[in-house]
Amino acid sequence: MTCHPKLKSTTCFGNKMCARVQKNVKSQVKIQTEVKSIKCNITDKRFTDKNDLKQCIRVHTGNKLFPCEVCGQRFSRKTHLNSHKRVHTGDKPFPCEVCGQRLSRKTHLNSHMRIHTGERPFACEVCGQRFSEKSSLNSHMRIHTGERPFPCDVCGQRFSQKPHLNTHMRVHTGDKPFPCDVCGQRFSRKSHLNSHMKVHTGDKPFSCDVCGQRFSHKSHLNSHMRVHTGDKPFSCDVCGQRFSQKSHLNSHVRIHTDDRLFSCDVCEQRFSRKSNLNSHMRVHTGDKPFPCDICGQRFSQKSHLNSHMRVHTGDKPFPCDICGQRFSQKSHLNTHMRVHTGDKPFPCDVCGQSFSRKSNLISHMRIHTGDKPFPCDVCGQRFSQMSHIKYHMRVHTGEKMFACDVCGHKFSLKSSLNRHMQIHTGLKKN
Repeated sequence: MTCHPKLKSTTCFGNKMCARVQKNVKSQVKIQTEVKSIKCNITDKRFTDKNDLKQCIRVHTGNKLFPCEVCGQRFSRKTHLNSHKRVHTGDKPFPCEVCGQRLSRKTHLNSHMRIHTGERPFACEVCGQRFSEKSSLNSHMRIHTGERPFPCDVCGQRFSQKPHLNTHMRVHTGDKPFPCDVCGQRFSRKSHLNSHMKVHTGDKPFSCDVCGQRFSHKSHLNSHMRVHTGDKPFSCDVCGQRFSQKSHLNSHVRIHTDDRLFSCDVCEQRFSRKSNLNSHMRVHTGDKPFPCDICGQRFSQKSHLNSHMRVHTGDKPFPCDICGQRFSQKSHLNTHMRVHTGDKPFPCDVCGQSFSRKSNLISHMRIHTGDKPFPCDVCGQRFSQMSHIKYHMRVHTGEKMFACDVCGHKFSLKSSLNRHMQIHTGLKKN
């Protein structure tokens, strides 16, 4: 029989032990009792082996007696050193019986097995979400605590996850370790590369349930849905204006800060938006990539094409709230409103006369400068206004488009008709 479960097997005859065996048993029990009384003064944890106690103490003291001969990293336990060596040897002695993947540590195998079993033994006490690994739970808890223990040594920004810090560091280093196999463009994040690949594949797996439009990114679909919902979750802290896109808010804020980050390399004009700079560059290049499908006229900006199309459709979507007159351009409506308000925001620096339109001021300035930029192609006479040359051309063409309602006499100028009408009315200007 076995007389003590922790001792070497000691067999006796009957249920009695001989004196020699009894002495052996008492000796081993005494040894075990003495060993069990060994405890760590730091944690009060008890150990049955002095070596285990020594290892425990090294954890608290930071004493690491076992160095790696390859990289010099030190460990407090020999078993940890042995596990670490597999990093250098590539040894993976623990195979998964389900998928055959091999792991370098038994603990890694245990964690890996939860992929197959679906087991998630680590639960968040705050929200109840469950995790397959304790480390994942620890990382998740920082969402609730707001803890960000990983600071950037360059800019001081803090992160809740070490991988997030590693990714952020590429902002400072410029490292882009993920190249596109198709076009060679490089990215700092694997997720950015995956998103970019859809440009080449044309894959648009995310569709709008309302209008059916498809998108390559879930974030683009989420942004698009605000077109249908009218949701504008991003508000300006300065003026309160709300936006459906965070990027639109960021661009808008520069109106208040006068921050213009994007500079033209040709004329050095600065812009608050990259898209505005791109549009401006076409002034220098002469590029007009937006053609009209009806008349073929080309435009440098898509918005200009959209406005032009109303010439063909007759669409006038901008009504005046006062008189009801409608306009094809918002800018035309704004100019028209000055008829009602009497606003003349464009003063002449020479004589002080004010105008409701910038174009009227430019035309007026030629009175002071004597500039006549519009020549007649027939006789060479020059004019200060484009409208004047149009009237003048009727001298050469003989066109008389203004007819007298009384006698039918025709005139090339409206002013000539007005003078003629005095014959019939008997009125003459002094």
